[in-house]
Amino acid sequence: MAYSRKMRFDLTDLRLFLAVVDAGSITHGAADAGLSLAAASERLRDMETLGEVILLKRSRRGVSQTEAGEALAHHARIILSQIRQMHGELGEYARGLRSTISILANTAAISEHLPEKVADWMAANPQVDLQLKERQSVEIAGSVAAGRAEIGILSAAADMAGLTARPFATDRLVVAVSKGHPLARERNVRFADLVDEHFVCLAAGALQDHIDAQAGRLGIRLKTRVRLRDFQAVCRLAGAGAGIGIVPEIAAHRAKRWSGIVTVGLSDGWATRQLVVCTAERAELSLHARSLLNHLAPA
Repeated sequence: MAYSRKMRFDLTDLRLFLAVVDAGSITHGAADAGLSLAAASERLRDMETLGEVILLKRSRRGVSQTEAGEALAHHARIILSQIRQMHGELGEYARGLRSTISILANTAAISEHLPEKVADWMAANPQVDLQLKERQSVEIAGSVAAGRAEIGILSAAADMAGLTARPFATDRLVVAVSKGHPLARERNVRFADLVDEHFVCLAAGALQDHIDAQAGRLGIRLKTRVRLRDFQAVCRLAGAGAGIGIVPEIAAHRAKRWSGIVTVGLSDGWATRQLVVCTAERAELSLHARSLLNHLAPA
């Protein structure tokens, strides 16, 4: 890869490029980097024009890296990792110097487990920000192993190659139904027994993708009446008899007091997940990242 003397990439360029590469899409990468699509597209064009090199192959399916793009991504990850580590270590001594820890987590971890566990730590470390993104467990494992995030919270069933993991929480999925629903008399059901039911689903996210994937393995698509943004809304409509929902047990337990739902266990193995906190093997975490890791999952 021949570099032009004109090639000057700032940190925003590098963060944007990695976000686009990881998302496989300029649109989604721009959103992850906090830039408008127009601004992101202009930056990417400038990077290629000023550097006199093609970094991305564009197609209707999205974008992928050229050989030059792979080289840039490799060095960008090293540079940004070193900057995170520098900020973390200097932040121990310098007032006002902020640092950021990148975390990928699945839906259940973000919505039900992480807020309570991280609250005290964030209050005690006001100079540290968290860059938290929701992803499926398989994607989290690959991203953390590749150095695209410092900490991951995911299902232990994912491929843990290249990762070091610690126990975090147990996440059980249950079926939320109204008190008058025929399923309310059951203690447990199989997912395959629900194929004729109408569902109240999440609008988007790693958990709904996981549930849809299980339906796909059965060769079906869920009969979805409506898609909602959070577990509370799913439980509220399920309790009113609008359909059934699949939610984490901890969310359903909290919602029972006001939603009128009854919970039925899912007997499928995939419905009970052991969540773990992971980092890349031999990762050189910043002091703050190590502190957060030990707070979430004491060694």
